Amino acid sequence: MRSKNIFVVSMAFATCALVYPSLASARNSTNGATVDPSATPKAAQREASEMVPAQATLEKGIDAKKVRSGEQFRATLSETVHLKSGVELPRDTVLVGTIAKDQMHDGGTSTLALRFTKAQLKDGKVIPIQADIMGVAGPDNGGYAGSYNTGSSLSPWDGKTTQVDEEGAISGFDFHGRIGGQNSGQFVSTRKDNMKLSAGSQISLAIAAQNA
Repeated sequence: MRSKNIFVVSMAFATCALVYPSLASARNSTNGATVDPSATPKAAQREASEMVPAQATLEKGIDAKKVRSGEQFRATLSETVHLKSGVELPRDTVLVGTIAKDQMHDGGTSTLALRFTKAQLKDGKVIPIQADIMGVAGPDNGGYAGSYNTGSSLSPWDGKTTQVDEEGAISGFDFHGRIGGQNSGQFVSTRKDNMKLSAGSQISLAIAAQNA
């Protein structure tokens, strides 16, 4: 009788799992991180299809010890860019971004995350943008992050790659960039050295008008 009761209870749970799969899904959501649909490879590929390559130059250096989360930084386009939305961003257009995350020595890891948010045209017009960093080259030593380097120069985004992870990208710091990520790019270090991006650093971007 006892074994029969156990069998009946087991069948009841199995039936609930089949009839109410959302319950199992909700349980998994509370026990662990849920998968963000926007972060899937297919979603990243769809976003990439709406973006075009661009290259920019960092106007001022970024010192992780001196900047704070929410502080702005600026870069200027190296050449005219025609977005797929039909918008033209002329050469020297200013791309404005914010320091999205600045944590020094948090659990032995230092991080510096950047997020581009808008383009400012010379006539004062502001265009919301999505711009993901696909590579970075230092202005002095040719230091490079990303998988598009040919020789010592920074090559444009290839239009297909959706993720870049480069160890020892610049001065011993790792770089991570992803199409459709929460941030445009992130630098990470497990060393105690301060992270700095020099003025004049070259940035390879995948860019689109926001919500294009």
